[in-house]
Amino acid sequence: MFQPNIFEGHDHMFDMTPKTSESELGRMRDEDYENRSGTETTDAPSGDEQDPSGHRAKRKRYHRHTQRQIQEMEAFFKECPHPDDKQRKELSRELGLEPLQVKFWFQNKRTQMKARIEHHQNQILKAENDKLCAANSKYKEALGNATCPNCGGPATIGEISFDEQHLRIENARLRDEIDRISSIASKYVGKPLSSFSNISQLPSPSLDLGFGNFGTQSGLVGEMYGAGDPLKIMAVQTEADKQVIVELAIAAMEELMRIAQAGEPLWIPNENNTEVLNEDEYVRTFPRGIGPKPLGLRSEASRESAVVIMNHVSLVEMLMDVNQWSSVFCGVLSRAYTLEVLSIGVAGNYNGALQVMTAEFQVPSPLVPTREYYFLRYSKQHPDGTWAVVDVSLDSLRPIPMSGGRRRPSGCLIQELPNGYSKVIWVEHVEVDDKSVQSIYEPLVNSGLAFGAKRWLATLDRQCERIASSLASNFPTEDLLITSPEGRKSMLKLAERMIMSFSSGVSASTAHSWTTISATGSDDVRVMTRKSLDEPGRPPGIVLCAATSFWIPVPPKRVFDFLRNENSRSEWDILSNGGLVVEMSHIANGRDPANCVSLLRVNSANSSQSNMLILQESCSDSIGSYVIYAPVDIVSMDVVLGGGDPDYVALLPSGFAIFPDGPGLNNHGGILDDVGSNGGSLLTVAFQILVDSVPTAKLSLGSVATVNNLIKCTVERIKAAVMCTDNA
Repeated sequence: MFQPNIFEGHDHMFDMTPKTSESELGRMRDEDYENRSGTETTDAPSGDEQDPSGHRAKRKRYHRHTQRQIQEMEAFFKECPHPDDKQRKELSRELGLEPLQVKFWFQNKRTQMKARIEHHQNQILKAENDKLCAANSKYKEALGNATCPNCGGPATIGEISFDEQHLRIENARLRDEIDRISSIASKYVGKPLSSFSNISQLPSPSLDLGFGNFGTQSGLVGEMYGAGDPLKIMAVQTEADKQVIVELAIAAMEELMRIAQAGEPLWIPNENNTEVLNEDEYVRTFPRGIGPKPLGLRSEASRESAVVIMNHVSLVEMLMDVNQWSSVFCGVLSRAYTLEVLSIGVAGNYNGALQVMTAEFQVPSPLVPTREYYFLRYSKQHPDGTWAVVDVSLDSLRPIPMSGGRRRPSGCLIQELPNGYSKVIWVEHVEVDDKSVQSIYEPLVNSGLAFGAKRWLATLDRQCERIASSLASNFPTEDLLITSPEGRKSMLKLAERMIMSFSSGVSASTAHSWTTISATGSDDVRVMTRKSLDEPGRPPGIVLCAATSFWIPVPPKRVFDFLRNENSRSEWDILSNGGLVVEMSHIANGRDPANCVSLLRVNSANSSQSNMLILQESCSDSIGSYVIYAPVDIVSMDVVLGGGDPDYVALLPSGFAIFPDGPGLNNHGGILDDVGSNGGSLLTVAFQILVDSVPTAKLSLGSVATVNNLIKCTVERIKAAVMCTDNA
């Protein structure tokens, strides 16, 4: 009979043929393995093949399986490695084999696969063992070099803990690195890429403070704008570049720690209860830094602190994850990419994480150019438990010129508080070119509020409240539409997507996939178009976006309250057609009652059509306010309110962004009173409208004129209603 393990039965045959060469022996073994599950036959030997004793010897002959038989069994093995008797019989009939042959073939195949898996696992275990041995040797060497902190002599085991000794070694190495970095940074930063060829021989810092081996892992993307986006093509090129990045990261971290906690004379308080960076003192304190300020750029520095409702671990994770960062700061960021991850950190957190990033900062207005930066981001947990996340521009590694200037060491310090909150100190220090900012936005930009620390921290504080609200379980139950936590989360998630969609399309970004249309008939209205095709959450067809910004002599809070109130909506919303607007559902989004998500119904008395639903979110902080809304389908909202997935609900958000101006800001950028309590407002109005449901259709000039007239009429209505209310 056929034997499944034929090696044992035939090894002695090879031993009895001493004249067989090694190559022939290997070939015989290979053929024997291939034929082990083949057809077995027994032939009677001829007379001269019989042994002297007269017994007839049996000679086994094996036939190889055909290519088709092997392919069929291989395919069946992938689906079912353990066929039962019925499956083996069916397979044997199809292939013209005996069931026993099929059985043995599968047994041998499983044995072969098991051997391969065990070999692979052994290789992995061997590699892990080698790493552990190397680490063990390193620890032994560190213990052997330990010194007594009192006398400086060799320390015996027990006099000093290994952790303490490791920290001492790390601190000494840090001091050496900082001294060396200062000279290298001043020597190479600000030079073109070719200048770095002469530092390739510099010793690489050992950096046992959390840095692993440099990888080439691509970063995540906040929002995609096409493969031709210049912000996405600037990856680190050489090991020399990485050397400089590491050294700059350590120097920038040291500078951020000092500048964030310093007082006078580095920071000088002025008469408006704000702080101004003393430029002369800064140059004296950090003489080398990242080089002198380029000609034509203006220095802008600000510092702000606040307590936010988020623990320190979540804050660091949010800042180091570009998707979370883009989502939380969607009003400040129009796009952001992680180009390269040089270190992921250690101990399961971001301690020592280092990334190369690009980002575009925005003000929600087409009249303020965005600021683009190419920079590193480095996070570290310090011995006192404080986390720090620092950014600094990589101008010398930049292959193409960037608009907006450069970032000197900027970022935040995060201190853990006992109640799960965090104290955040935010520093923004940049050198920028603001010559192309429109005149009505110059006071806001020059004051530092448009891009400064106060706006970043105000946005973070508001978004932390929003996140805490979405996670709350003790929400009011009087809302008849939202009866479950799942429905509440789905509605908040849909509103979050609406906010991000609005923010990404209202600024003057140069990389959006919108096409600017000329001949709009008005210089102050910006009209753009895009074709949407098979995009989840966006209706297919041609979408027009119209945006304009203007000044109005009404305080920002009054404008915000007017626009968010459903009772005054009919005074400016042409789409409501004068109908009564009723709030059907309300979700609070923070301590301020004005920060909320609402589902509105428009009851039109002059229309026989079904009532229209509007999803609206209003939010305000110490810098700016937003009222963003989108018409929604009744059937889709039923799914969302029931806890269904909101990602495929089609949205075209429109809305308003409100910022302060006027007497609330002085000529030097100081704030005379609470922002928004006096003076006028800078109001941006933006619409997105589906003008044709066929993406391949041609855009008509009539559609452009209609949208242009719509935004102009809305602006006129708002001015008339708000200024009339203010005068009254």
